[in-house]
Amino acid sequence: MPFGNTHNNFKLNYKVEEEFPNLSKHNNHMAKVLTKEIYGKLRDKQTPSGYTLDDVIQTGVDNPGHPFIMTVGCVAGDEESYEVFKDLLDPIISDRHGGYKPTDKHKTDLNFENLKSMTDAEQDQLINDHFLFDKPVSPLLTCAGMARDWPDARGIWHNDNKTFLVWVNEEDHLRVISMQQGGNMREVFRRFCVGLQKIEAIFKKHNHGFMWNEHLGYILTCPSNLGTGLRGGVHVKLPKLSTHPKFEEILTRLRLQKRGTGGVDTASVGGVFDISNADRLGSSEVDQVQLVVDGVKLMVEMEKKLEKGEAIDSMIPAQK
Repeated sequence: MPFGNTHNNFKLNYKVEEEFPNLSKHNNHMAKVLTKEIYGKLRDKQTPSGYTLDDVIQTGVDNPGHPFIMTVGCVAGDEESYEVFKDLLDPIISDRHGGYKPTDKHKTDLNFENLKSMTDAEQDQLINDHFLFDKPVSPLLTCAGMARDWPDARGIWHNDNKTFLVWVNEEDHLRVISMQQGGNMREVFRRFCVGLQKIEAIFKKHNHGFMWNEHLGYILTCPSNLGTGLRGGVHVKLPKLSTHPKFEEILTRLRLQKRGTGGVDTASVGGVFDISNADRLGSSEVDQVQLVVDGVKLMVEMEKKLEKGEAIDSMIPAQK
């Protein structure tokens, strides 16, 4: 259904200066990028479905910031949003994805054979030490109208073991989840890749595939998820490392991010964190999951060093 944009036509009766939002107290990527000039240039534009600039930025205007993460502050209502509002979205994407340029091309790799995982012995030891836990289900996001008509047209499909789930119309049209207890990231990733390819094969029989292009990779509602749309996370217990003064720096250098085990809005309990890849755009699915596997392995080694009272300065990696 097209978006209702009569409100936007009415707002054009007012000057840019009267309609430009006050973002002086906001802390999100949209607020950093949006200027009065960009607002004036784009505010009369709309996508074929009727999505406007005010629709794009509404969530960032209403929500000045987030206590744990740097939010994006905007959403795309349809695929065309990334072209119609590119003057705003391109610099936001660059800011969020480490300088990713409008001319860059995203690569995709869903061949799970390319992923090197830990050895069985390493996995068993991590499980015995209670360092690794299962990947959590992401929390429901309701801002920017995504909960409209809830719970109509929503559903969940899963396998008998409930290790592979497909959420229908949660944040995007589909959220595909592969998860299991233990530390076998390769098996989780294999199931994700195979399942995703089988799902798209079904769609293509009906002349529909996933939205994808060479520059942005897979098209998702939130610009922070463009590219792979993949978050590969594990629960890992780091009571010593998490209190180390360089913990945040270590995460940044490893291109990883942390959150509580209950989701993005939760804090750590007992030194247990959900550690996942910070990047989505500019590198492949295999590359991103490999960063998690290698990074978690290194942080567990650091944790064990700190338990023995030893220094970890020599283990801190260079910026990736």
